[in-house]
Amino acid sequence: MRVSKKQAAENRARIVTAAARLFRERGLSGVGVDALTHAAGLSHGSLYSQFGSKEHLAAEALGHALATSAERMDSARTLEEYVSRYLSPAHRDRPGEGCVMAALGGEIPRQGAAIRSEFTDAVRAAMQRIAALTPNAEEADDSALAIVATMVGALTLARAVDDPVLSDRILAAAHERLTARPDR
Repeated sequence: MRVSKKQAAENRARIVTAAARLFRERGLSGVGVDALTHAAGLSHGSLYSQFGSKEHLAAEALGHALATSAERMDSARTLEEYVSRYLSPAHRDRPGEGCVMAALGGEIPRQGAAIRSEFTDAVRAAMQRIAALTPNAEEADDSALAIVATMVGALTLARAVDDPVLSDRILAAAHERLTARPDR
């Protein structure tokens, strides 16, 4: 039975959205095709006819996750607001809705070119967004890269430790370091 173009587009969007969440929650290697199709409520055939492979789906899902994360963070008007949102317990506790870099960074070096390209785009986009919020334009890109690396590292560590107090301390320490003014 053939589906309409509209239904095919809806199926594709449903798979991409479900995959973006699952990959961030469980990792790229921790999610099989069965889990992806089950979460989207579709068949294996639908997945393969839409994407051809799990890797192509993963690349598109990472792009989708990047876009939705960027939309959520775009309303931050200051570096302090951006850092506060990123280094929050809510962000730490919802990896399926959060940052691709913190959720999947450790797996990306072992992935194919399409996935690595999407991840590289995520790093560049975060750097550019932070640079736009950085007051010193002459050093904005390098400063922004350091801020991104610190935030991603802090969120990754905060999620990894099994001590809730230490997890909160990691977020707070990184937040303080990134938002401290030189005059303090």
